[in-house]
Amino acid sequence: MLDRLFAAVAAAALAAALASCGGGGGGGAPPPSPEPVPPPAVGDTPLNDPTTYSVTANAALPAGTGEAHAVTHRTITLPTGTIAYTAQAGHLVARDPAGVPQAAFFHVSYTADGWNPALRPVTFFYNGGPGSATVWLHLGSFGPKRLATGLPSTTAPKPFPLVDNMETLLDTTDLVFVDAVGTGYSQAIAPNRNQTFWGVDKDAAVFRDFVVRWLAANGRDASPKYLFGESYGTTRAPVMARMLETAGVRLDGIILLSSVLNYATNCSGASLSISCAGFVPSYAQAGSYHQVAAGAPADSTANAQLMRGFVSATYDPAVVVWFSQHTPPAPALATQLEGLTGLRAQTWAANLNVDPDTYRTGVIPGTLIGRYDARVSAPVGSTLASDGDPSSTLIGSQFAQAIGPYLNQTLRYSSPSAYATGSAAINSWDFRHDGQPVPDVIPDLATVLALRPTLKVLALNGYQDLATPFLQTERDLARLGSVPNLTLRYYDSGHMIYLDDAARVRQKQDLRLFYTGGSP
Repeated sequence: MLDRLFAAVAAAALAAALASCGGGGGGGAPPPSPEPVPPPAVGDTPLNDPTTYSVTANAALPAGTGEAHAVTHRTITLPTGTIAYTAQAGHLVARDPAGVPQAAFFHVSYTADGWNPALRPVTFFYNGGPGSATVWLHLGSFGPKRLATGLPSTTAPKPFPLVDNMETLLDTTDLVFVDAVGTGYSQAIAPNRNQTFWGVDKDAAVFRDFVVRWLAANGRDASPKYLFGESYGTTRAPVMARMLETAGVRLDGIILLSSVLNYATNCSGASLSISCAGFVPSYAQAGSYHQVAAGAPADSTANAQLMRGFVSATYDPAVVVWFSQHTPPAPALATQLEGLTGLRAQTWAANLNVDPDTYRTGVIPGTLIGRYDARVSAPVGSTLASDGDPSSTLIGSQFAQAIGPYLNQTLRYSSPSAYATGSAAINSWDFRHDGQPVPDVIPDLATVLALRPTLKVLALNGYQDLATPFLQTERDLARLGSVPNLTLRYYDSGHMIYLDDAARVRQKQDLRLFYTGGSP
């Protein structure tokens, strides 16, 4: 078992890395050109919110804080037809089961007009961090608008254009994008403070309370209900789902995008004590993409299958010996690892348990490859590499600069505060959960599945994601045993799978089948 103190340090290191995704890099870029401002539609209700919001740990809104939304009516034309929808941007007050106000949650909901609410699914989207707003999912994935990033290319014109999203899920489900407390415009209500909710259990509980409030405020208790979490959002999802089920809210599905389900099995920041076996197949995917791994198949599916077998049969037992004896591996194994991953045999011989940062900095001399998307690379010393992850730096400032104009000009919500894409929550996050120093949420997911045997779970994985590697997700989920309603899908992409144009099209197809009862 992990030493408690070391585990806490490891969790902080992993979560800090996860929280940096899209974290404000690439400064100095001009703000995105505003999209054409749509004319007001009948029934539009702008909101000029006078409140000043803060993401600091001790910030709180006054008791008695109310609820208000900007309401707009729009259409989007997809290949399958035109969808008329209503957007609401604003705040709802989450109250605990005793009815006590906890926090004012900023969210944007998109609901298709003309549907029977009892038949129309609704999906709650949230990013992770912890300490990240949901701007990445909101403007990158399946809303009616998205930023066209051109990933994995680093030469796409900037500012990234905001375009109609042909892969929006509005043809399948209503969408609610909600920001965690202390991000976006979400804030605690006194006597609570933002930091009150900066912990695994308190965070999940207040998200539960938001979902309960949104369903009641919108008359959607009878609707099919889905959760969609990304990164730390996948840590939140099983805990939140368990709390919702025990509160009487029946869920129909959970989507886990780029999962971190057990902090004690992720070697980020703790490579001396935790096996990095779960990362090795992702190194092979990166090496194959950059054409430096002579022994790795070019086809990603074949590559993954080869590496699953290699890790189980060869790497796992070898790394056990490494931990116990710290003697160099056999030269043949180091040479084989070089062929499969592209990282020099000397590096593997010096430390068989290679962590992702060592791989990213060493696989191509003079070049840094991305953590969130290993296909993105930049010369060491370049602006794109200066913040430690070129795939994060590439997009961070673009999303940060796009969200404000979109809220103001398209959704008619304005605030005197700047929208906060993240906070320092990671620095004081309480990672304790279920009597352990770091969260392992597989037992929570098992409990939810026992309470709701018909619940569907879809885990979406990027082959070139070096933050939440696909093999580790497989190994964590395998602890559930045989689960007929669990499906895993894989894409040539990084952590934010949806930013890749080809992967997003496939992902939309898989998601649509998941919702409609097909087999993704």
